[in-house]
Amino acid sequence: MDYAGLDDFFLKGRDALSAGPVALVFAEDRIEVNSCVRHNLDAGFEEVLVFCPEGVDFALKISGKVHRIPYDVYGEGALVAAVNRVIEQAPGIWLYYCYNAEYLFHPFCETRNIREMLAFHTEERRDAVLTYVVDLYAGDLGRHHNAVSLEEAMMDRTGYYALARRDPGRRGEPKERQLDFFGGLRWRFEEHIPKARRKIDRIALFRAKKGLHLRPDHTFDDEEYNTYACPWHHNITAAIASFRTAKALKTNPGSTFDIPTFRWHNSIPFQWHSKQLMDLGLMEPGQWF
Repeated sequence: MDYAGLDDFFLKGRDALSAGPVALVFAEDRIEVNSCVRHNLDAGFEEVLVFCPEGVDFALKISGKVHRIPYDVYGEGALVAAVNRVIEQAPGIWLYYCYNAEYLFHPFCETRNIREMLAFHTEERRDAVLTYVVDLYAGDLGRHHNAVSLEEAMMDRTGYYALARRDPGRRGEPKERQLDFFGGLRWRFEEHIPKARRKIDRIALFRAKKGLHLRPDHTFDDEEYNTYACPWHHNITAAIASFRTAKALKTNPGSTFDIPTFRWHNSIPFQWHSKQLMDLGLMEPGQWF
């Protein structure tokens, strides 16, 4: 379904927020919008909201499931503003947000859908899922100039690490059960990445509630949402396999000529399977067996 804008969606399509989970896709360009939307539908999301600027279109439109909302995704804070407006309209609903050419994986996603995972997570009294953004990239940039290839996707098998997240309000003391995670292309090509954008953790899957606000660093103003686990045991985490960083590095004139290839000795083919991500420690099944 098509709308004139976000206000028009809240007026005419608000029923899409009556049940969840709901996926919000922010399409920055035409690259792999269809595959991203299809991946979310196959994962078990009830509705998919696609925010895209004029001129960015996609072929996959399923009545009642996919909602196209014209939106300036390039503006400063545009994603944060849109997510927060949806939160206001959908208290109690599980939401997920991502960009085009990004693909959510959760433990055992080949046999268990996102609704089953969130039902278990809710029973554990958790309202948010920590996700790691795992960079994907084409192995041959000569044939794939924008660094995107679903068929020949590569990833780093090592080079990921975490640092304590400091609390400026407590004189830099570490925050409880919170870490900043790094790795992938943002780590290997950090000279081309602003310091504030080098983290790879994102609270991308969460349950909306009144008064909750997403912040520009992909965390929330409710600190419990930003924790990787509850106090008594490990919880589920998920991963977002993403071409976004590779695409940006190869389309940005300031970096493209410095990067003839993303491959290095720790590059491996991405298998599009949750087991690979769990084996590499890039997501955690917690108590869900």
